[in-house]
Amino acid sequence: MVGPTYSLHAIVLRKTKLGESDLILTLLAEDGRQVRAVAKGARKPNSPFSSRLEIFAEVEALMASGKSLDIVKEVRLVDAHQGIVFDAQHAAACAPVVDLASRLTQPDLASPKMFALLSSALGHACSCNAEEALAVCAAFMLKAFSFAGFRPCFDRCVGCGISMPLSCTETARDTVLFSAAEGGVVCSRCLLFSDAQRIPVEVLSWAHFLLMSTFDDVVASKPPCRVIFEILHLCQSWVREHVGSRLKSLDFLFVSGLF
Repeated sequence: MVGPTYSLHAIVLRKTKLGESDLILTLLAEDGRQVRAVAKGARKPNSPFSSRLEIFAEVEALMASGKSLDIVKEVRLVDAHQGIVFDAQHAAACAPVVDLASRLTQPDLASPKMFALLSSALGHACSCNAEEALAVCAAFMLKAFSFAGFRPCFDRCVGCGISMPLSCTETARDTVLFSAAEGGVVCSRCLLFSDAQRIPVEVLSWAHFLLMSTFDDVVASKPPCRVIFEILHLCQSWVREHVGSRLKSLDFLFVSGLF
């Protein structure tokens, strides 16, 4: 039974085939809630939905409330983010962004900052080159962890709180202990209580920069691609530890050979 209709400004995070021609969509609403809905006939070539409900798309939709899943009645495309959709490198770099957003958001929990963060990240990634988009992806993930309540700590020991200054000028041979389980960097005195691993100072320094900087500054800074991949490996460990899952989009990115 179809309920009342309502307007929804959202970003498409995920889509799944249903039956012969329908789609189940996972959307991030403007207030940060996750919305799951059915788009009937969306996979038909002549459907008005077919080009408007791609992953990464920002849309205005008319929805009808349903018992378990809402129903998409009409859709207007706000921004398709074509620079991402039509380029393999950009798409691979940005897939972890929507993948993580789908895992950190919930149907009944508003988080307006998450929508604004995602919209800004996709907009910036769309307008820069692929390696810069990869840096935007890493910055988004670190910021999203923070908004979700488990921000990694890069500049203080999570055990005793002692300051651990990081500098981008340090060489890759210098390392700092880092533990995803503990929540960040660990000093040598607290090592006995941690399963920390040694991470290059350069990597943690850039991670701290990405966490604390705007996307404009992230794009302008042009961090090394190899460092961004190290940060993304840290993010994968963080997801496993604090979200309890693994991002397949990151696994694909690591082995794709696109960068």
